[in-house]
Amino acid sequence: MIAASNLSMRFGKKILFENVSVKFLPGARYGIIGANGVGKSTFMKILSGELEQTSGQVSIDKDCSMAFLKQDHYEYDDFKVIDTVYMGNEKLWKLHLEREELYAKSDTGEITDEESDRLYGELEIDFGDNGGYTMEADASKVLSGLGINEDSHGEKMNTLSGGLKFRVLLAQILFANPDIMLLDEPTNHLDMETIDWLVNFLSRHTGTVLVISHDRYFLNSLCTDTADLDYSELRLFSGNYDSFMIANEIALERQQRDNEKKEKRATELKTFISRFGANASKAKQATARRKELERMQVDEFKPSSRISPYIRFKPLEKLGEQVIEAEEISKTYDDELFKDFSLNIANDERVAIIGSNGVGKTTLLKALIKEIEPDSGSVKHGDTIQISYFPQDNTNFLNPDMTAIDWLGQFCPNEGITDQDLRSHMGKMLFRKEEVEKKINVLSGGEKARLIIAKMLLEGGNVLILDEPTNHLDLEAIEALNYALTLVEQPVIFVSHDREFVNSLATRVLEIEDGKITNYPGNMEDYEAWKKKNAKA
Repeated sequence: MIAASNLSMRFGKKILFENVSVKFLPGARYGIIGANGVGKSTFMKILSGELEQTSGQVSIDKDCSMAFLKQDHYEYDDFKVIDTVYMGNEKLWKLHLEREELYAKSDTGEITDEESDRLYGELEIDFGDNGGYTMEADASKVLSGLGINEDSHGEKMNTLSGGLKFRVLLAQILFANPDIMLLDEPTNHLDMETIDWLVNFLSRHTGTVLVISHDRYFLNSLCTDTADLDYSELRLFSGNYDSFMIANEIALERQQRDNEKKEKRATELKTFISRFGANASKAKQATARRKELERMQVDEFKPSSRISPYIRFKPLEKLGEQVIEAEEISKTYDDELFKDFSLNIANDERVAIIGSNGVGKTTLLKALIKEIEPDSGSVKHGDTIQISYFPQDNTNFLNPDMTAIDWLGQFCPNEGITDQDLRSHMGKMLFRKEEVEKKINVLSGGEKARLIIAKMLLEGGNVLILDEPTNHLDLEAIEALNYALTLVEQPVIFVSHDREFVNSLATRVLEIEDGKITNYPGNMEDYEAWKKKNAKA
C-alpha cells in the first residue's frame, strides 16, 4: 500500500493541491484524472520520490517495491534494448551482471576458487529464484506485446525513435513487476492493438497501479477506481472514468438543489424577521428565526480547474456533391503501404483511418488531401472543397518565433476582423488575456493543439482533416472536440488511436494492415464485430 498524508504542493503563490490524504490499496487500479496543469504528474512524482512536496508525507508499506515510468528517452541510449528492460528488476540485473562476469573469468581460466564456489553455488540459486532462467523469454514477451520487433531486442537504444524508446521504458516497468506501478501517460505512442494488450497485462497485475491518462477507453477498460484532482484536492471515486462522470454530475446536482432549498428558506426567514422583528408578540419567533438564519450556511461552489473549450465548426462555403475521389492509388517507401486503393467520400461522411504505428495512416491521409503524390493512381477534389487541416506533427506548421495571436491572425477569412475579435475567438479555446501574446515556442502541447483547432474554426473549411488531434489534449478538450465533430454536417477524415473517439464519430472505417486497406461502412464497434465474425468463419 502507498499513502499520502496532508500532502501539499505549492509553486510560489500557486497552490496545486493542499492537505491531500489518501490511501492506494493493493489489487486496485487507479486512474488519476484532472485538467492539464492541475498537478497530476507533480503528484505522481512526489509519490515516486522524484520530487519533494511542500508539506505532508508519503508512506509505503515495508518491503513494497515501486517503479515509476521514466520520461527520459536518452538515459539508456548506450544500452541494448533487452538490457534496458532487464534493468527494471534491479536485483536480477545485478545478479545477471555478476554471473556474466564470473562466467567470462571461468572461460579464460582467471576465476578464483572463491569466485567459482560463488558462481556454481549461491549465485546460481539466487539467479534462478529471481527468474533469471526465464528473464530473456519474459522480457522478449513484454517487448513484443508492446510492438517492439524481436530483431530490435539486441540493438542499442539510440537506434530507436522516441516513440519506441518510450515503449521500451514501459516494458522495463512491466518486466520488473513491482508492487506499486506509477504510470504517467503510458498509452502515449501506442496504437489500439497495443493499448488492448497493455490493458490485459495491467488487469492481471496483483499490486497497486496508478495511471495518468487522457484515453477514455483505456481508463474505462482498466481502472477499478478514479482519483480526481480538482479544487486543489484529490477525491476518490469507486469505478472507472464513466462511473466518475456520472457520480460527479449527481454530486454537483445534489449540492445545487441543497443550495436552492437553503436560499429559499433564508428568504422566508429574512421576510419574517423583517416583518415581525419589532413586534413584541412575535419577538421569540423572530429571535428563533434569526438564530436559524445565522446557523444556515450555503455551500460555496469552489472554482473547478475543469474548463472546456467551446468548439463549433461552421463552414463558410457550402460543399457540393463531389468531395474526394481516390482511384487505384498506391504508395511505397521502404515497404508497400497500400496498392490500387479506391475510395469515394460522400459529403456527409466521417471517415476514420486506423491501424498500427508505421503502417501508413498519415501517408494515406496526406495523399487524399493532395499534400503528397501517390506513386500511381489519382486523387480528385470537388470544385467547392475547402480543407481545414490538423497535422499530427506541427513542427513545421507553427512558427515558433511568432506570438499565438499573430500566427492565428494569418488565417482570418476577411480583413474586417479586429484584434478584439481574435482575442475573443482565442478565449473560446482557453487562451486568456496575456496568454494570447505567448510565443509559440513556449506553448505546451495542449496549447498548440488548441491553437490549431482555433485556426480551423476561424478559416471555416467545409472538409475537416485531423491527424491524431487528441494526442496532447486533456479529457475536457477531447470531449469538447468529440462533441463538436458529432454536430458537423460536412465530411470529416481523421486518424486516431483513441478508440472512444473513433467509435463515437466514424461512419466509415479504413484500416491499414500489411499493405492492404479494409474499407468498412460503419463505426468501430460494428467493424470489430464484423472482423471477429469473419475471423471465425
